[in-house]
Amino acid sequence: MKEASPQRAPRTQSTAGDQGNGKSPSSPSSADSACSAVKDASMLRRTLSRITIPHAVRDYLGMLAALAVLVTFFSIATDRFFSYDNFLVIANQIPTPVILAVGMTYVLIIAGIDLSVGSVLALSSAVLGALMVKLGAPLIVGVLAALAAGSLCGLVNGFVTIAWRLPSFIVTLGMLEIARGATYLVTDPQTQYIGSRVGVLADTKVYGVSVLPVVLALALVIVAQLVLTRTVFGRHMIALGTNEEAVRLSGIDPRRIKVIVFVVCGLMAGVASVIETARLESAFPNAGTGYELQAIAAVVIGGTSLMGGRGSVARSFFGVLIIAVLGAGLVQIGAQEPTKRVVTGLVIVAAVILDYYRQRLRGRALARDGDSPHGRVTGTQSGPAADDTDL
Repeated sequence: MKEASPQRAPRTQSTAGDQGNGKSPSSPSSADSACSAVKDASMLRRTLSRITIPHAVRDYLGMLAALAVLVTFFSIATDRFFSYDNFLVIANQIPTPVILAVGMTYVLIIAGIDLSVGSVLALSSAVLGALMVKLGAPLIVGVLAALAAGSLCGLVNGFVTIAWRLPSFIVTLGMLEIARGATYLVTDPQTQYIGSRVGVLADTKVYGVSVLPVVLALALVIVAQLVLTRTVFGRHMIALGTNEEAVRLSGIDPRRIKVIVFVVCGLMAGVASVIETARLESAFPNAGTGYELQAIAAVVIGGTSLMGGRGSVARSFFGVLIIAVLGAGLVQIGAQEPTKRVVTGLVIVAAVILDYYRQRLRGRALARDGDSPHGRVTGTQSGPAADDTDL
């Protein structure tokens, strides 16, 4: 026992010294603390690097940036662009393409396409004009008839597509010619001047902006986006565009969804025809020419995939704004109609190419997140339209 005492003394002194320095016998050393801090900082950096801005938010920011670039460019190119009168013209013109883009977004989401919306708009307008001018029908009857004509064309598109399993491209291309020919037959072909009887729908203005068309267009965008993102039917549309066979095997009838979507698209063309007729106070036999390409361009610029399964009505609205600003800017700098059509075609091709590379990048990001052990702390969504249906 006496020999053991001197051996304990250094330990006792060391402990006392450590206690005097404020250290506990169980505390890690300074080197261990520094190493732990470095590891924690490294883990924090890795975690933060995995937390990215959602794709939908980045798409909105990208479209806003593109819109700002266009406005800046045309404002520098001509001093007539950045004026209240010019923006007033744009505001009064966009309700029609916005409403058409709502229906086109739905059709593209289910992996279809509708090339007939411009001609259906003209036919619905012709029906409205013929009833009010030739038969003296009241406004409400003409409006209901225009909506019915658009819906009927959409119903025919949907029925023929599912009954014979034909590509919607071919079916709606045929409807394009049928509706345009029917428009000429109804109008004979002459402009049907209606006047203030229909112009009353666009007469109420606030600071020069027609209230009813703008409010109606915005309301349809909001309702259509909510249907797409917050209802079972919206989820079914996205699933149908992603994998129709999987939808069928899940016990969901894809034919019913397709017919409803095409009817909605035709109905939107009918609504747009009423707005267009009220704005011009006339029904023109050549109305709506080229509107289908503008609608497709706006929807694709908004991020809706031509392959289906992904899209957003709200972002299609921004796509319409970009197309409208581009068109107005080209007019202000003196571009002719052929030049405008060339530019619109180039924009469509560029948007499709951009969508191709965007899909590739997203696929790689999802694959990387799936392989990473930290993939689930990023909040990254998966699925065909995960980043579209939340915003």
